[in-house]
Amino acid sequence: MTELPGRRERKKAATRQKIADTALRLFLERGYDAVGIRDVAAEADVAVTTVFSHFASKEALVFERDQDFEQRLTRAVTDRQPHEPLIPALHREVQALVRHCTAEDSASVRRMIEGSPALREYEESMSLRHAQALAAALAADPHLSRSATACRATARFAIDAYALACQADDPAATVDEVFRMIEAAWEATAP
Repeated sequence: MTELPGRRERKKAATRQKIADTALRLFLERGYDAVGIRDVAAEADVAVTTVFSHFASKEALVFERDQDFEQRLTRAVTDRQPHEPLIPALHREVQALVRHCTAEDSASVRRMIEGSPALREYEESMSLRHAQALAAALAADPHLSRSATACRATARFAIDAYALACQADDPAATVDEVFRMIEAAWEATAP
């Protein structure tokens, strides 16, 4: 049985979500560069220090589901059944993440990210961190027995599949195409 979070954890989560929602609304209404942390704090009715206790930077407000994204990718590796092949499990998870990033209500956020050098740079560093976490999960799985290079390359390609799909005319087909290449490369590295 899963234990429900306590009152304090629920309040912290609610405050975090309120800050993120407020920031995104302000960024989309006024433009990312026109909104400061003080504006977000005032609109969310919290102190600036509260914003920073939940988010390390202004850019992190836009990518508030960053940790969830990373955990979902690593869980696609670590939570799969021992007999379940890796690449199809990873493929399904990336497809699900792409459906979220390409949903109709996400288009304005995507345009905002593409229009901001600071957000694009933050997204790239975030992608590198996700690839490192995914590579570590792949390397730690005793059933996979691939080299560190194969694990790092596979992780990076999976992250790139997501990035390419989020900007493609046909996101699902893009993920499928990249994962056919990933699967072929993964099989070619089998001991």
